[in-house]
Amino acid sequence: MSEQSSADTKAADDREGRGLRLVAVLLGLTVVSGLIDAVSYLGLEHVFTANMTGNVVVLGFAAAGAPGFSVAHTLTSLASFVVGAVAGGRVAVRLGGGSRRTWARLTLAAEALLLGASAVVAFAAPGATVTVYTLIAVTAFAMGLRNATVRRLGVPDLTTTVLTMTLTGLAADSRAGGGPGTRSPRRTASVIAMVAGAALGAWLVLHHGLGIPLAVAAGLVAVLAVVASGRE
Repeated sequence: MSEQSSADTKAADDREGRGLRLVAVLLGLTVVSGLIDAVSYLGLEHVFTANMTGNVVVLGFAAAGAPGFSVAHTLTSLASFVVGAVAGGRVAVRLGGGSRRTWARLTLAAEALLLGASAVVAFAAPGATVTVYTLIAVTAFAMGLRNATVRRLGVPDLTTTVLTMTLTGLAADSRAGGGPGTRSPRRTASVIAMVAGAALGAWLVLHHGLGIPLAVAAGLVAVLAVVASGRE
């Protein structure tokens, strides 16, 4: 390898490593997931737009006629999430072979714009039926886009939306479970981040409506988009 090529490679690596590492970024996004599900479950008639495991269960409740649940709302969320994940997969194919830093930042910028648009809708027409469906569809699409990206980035134990396997790994791989316990801090931080986001989101929804928590979520993701690096 020539000296010029070596210098170019080093410069590219330096650019890739600038900013907040992906582990911290994904923990921040886990906080946002808690916020989004607080908005959707508490403010959009008991539907999830980030946690699709919960949404499938909710669909079963709604189909059985349980009060307070809507088949139409839940199907809207599931369908929008899947479309967002398809879009995220196509973006990964297009950008995944290049800079992880650029890829992550562009995807997070798109999520921030979608959440920001949701906040505008929530402020402009609170309580309207079309607002409910719009917020469900847009936030679920944003979460699908993000989940597809996070999956392709492949950072262990940080899915940002689902904690079942995280909790399983935390218990099964702990020293008490006979494992090395090497990833316990990361897994514990993920659980704490989700709880913190859900608590903040619930408080904001209960006291300030839907617009402010969506705006807070959009702002947090925008900051993460600016500062994210490509390194774990």
